[in-house]
Amino acid sequence: MKFYAIALLVVFLIACGSFTFWKRRGVPQYNFSVLLLEIVLGLIPYRSISKAIQKVYNDFQDERYCGVYQFTLPGLMIRDCELIKQLTIKDFDHFADHKQILAEDSEPMWDKNLFALKGDRWKDMRATLSPSFTSSKMKMMFHLISEYAKQFIEYFEKQPGTVVLEMKDTFTRFTNDIIATSAFGVHCDSVRNPYNEFYLMGKKLTNSSGFINNVKMLFLVLFPRVAKYFRLGFFPKKASKFFCNLVKENIENREKNGIVRPDMIHLLMEARKGRLNNEQEPEDDGEKRVKHQLTYDDITAQALIFFFAGFDSVSTLMCFMAYELAINVDVQEQLQNEIDEVLAQYNDGLTYEALSKMKYLDMVVSETLRKWPPGVVSDRVCVKPYTIKPVKTGEEPLHIEKGQILWIPIFGLHRDVKYFTETERFDPERFNEENKSKIQQNAYLPFGIGPRSCIANRFALMETKVLYFYLLAKFNIVVVDKTVVPLKVAKSSFQLTSQGGFWLGLTSRNLN
Repeated sequence: MKFYAIALLVVFLIACGSFTFWKRRGVPQYNFSVLLLEIVLGLIPYRSISKAIQKVYNDFQDERYCGVYQFTLPGLMIRDCELIKQLTIKDFDHFADHKQILAEDSEPMWDKNLFALKGDRWKDMRATLSPSFTSSKMKMMFHLISEYAKQFIEYFEKQPGTVVLEMKDTFTRFTNDIIATSAFGVHCDSVRNPYNEFYLMGKKLTNSSGFINNVKMLFLVLFPRVAKYFRLGFFPKKASKFFCNLVKENIENREKNGIVRPDMIHLLMEARKGRLNNEQEPEDDGEKRVKHQLTYDDITAQALIFFFAGFDSVSTLMCFMAYELAINVDVQEQLQNEIDEVLAQYNDGLTYEALSKMKYLDMVVSETLRKWPPGVVSDRVCVKPYTIKPVKTGEEPLHIEKGQILWIPIFGLHRDVKYFTETERFDPERFNEENKSKIQQNAYLPFGIGPRSCIANRFALMETKVLYFYLLAKFNIVVVDKTVVPLKVAKSSFQLTSQGGFWLGLTSRNLN
């Protein structure tokens, strides 16, 4: 008993010391008792991560920044839009990396992906992948996505009456098939073949909900070295092995038979062979440096992170948009009117150019991303010492040391009445031609900010818009008995999602 008492005392004293990190530096933060309470509430969990971020953001509304803690790990939440720009764009070289989630070399498929890479390795991979998301590549992918979207919608046209769906399950089947073909070169039809291996393995790969997964994630974050010792990985071993073998076989088949497809695998294969000027490149100082030679694992890691982001984040965006359209019937009708006009103008078809001109569709997607951003918070790690200069009365120079973490509270910014009036209301008119120019710069960050922003945001937007074009051309999205109104955000998920799922219905518009 005495031993346990001493152990608890030691833990308590360590926590006391950790929780004064920012206070000792003159940074506003919660007092010790509030911090302990917030940690307990976070473990229960009492509120969702999005609401927790919003609460801290709102509680320090008069400050440019405030001190926060991920358990005992200190972070600096940046609230001021100009300071966010300064740190993530103008002085990006000081804050170039993301926080390392896992212990180094504990999970090869995580260590090598674009999100986790650091320094020159990140720069090289970003430069290698960027050509995948140019306008010309988007146009090429547009036709493929359109065909998949048409086939997807046709499946529901054949079903009588109101089609009641759990939208998360439904939309992940679409995003799965799009990523399967665009990143892995694999054809799937996950609504007609719901138990295909690619989809089932994809669900295993991206499943982060539930008590067991939450405990595993907390363990990986808080005790990375212990997790490494017990070989506890970020990705399930079976799913990771499946995708590794799939990519390797895909590459070998292409090389053996001379197959060329305009997708991510092909681009990375070309980079591996040095055909994308990937071997040497002058630095800013004029010196040469030898770049990392891409391996099968490097290629697989990029395909996996693309799948991980696209499967879950894009399908979640689609779900929130469906919910908002179902309860805001006037918005849905106005969007359908725009779709009908395009169909009439382009003889029942859709072109890449026509899609890019659909202003109201863009407004609806933008407002969905404002109210329900894919990432509620973003981070940066200090890689070179930096000093935040005082601007407001009472501020002192704040010295940020290498390794310290910045938090960018995207959800807090998007729900700040200083930047968006009636933040809980779904109002696409915020993004019309007149109003969008009035939005505070850097207060709207659905895909992050600066060089570390989401590289595939244009792909995600196009995928969402194409699907909704064909969906709303044929169907109305309606509330059903199982729809939860108002929507309740899940407290036990690391991602922003709905408690109990997204249950909605599709009814035919009967335009013929």
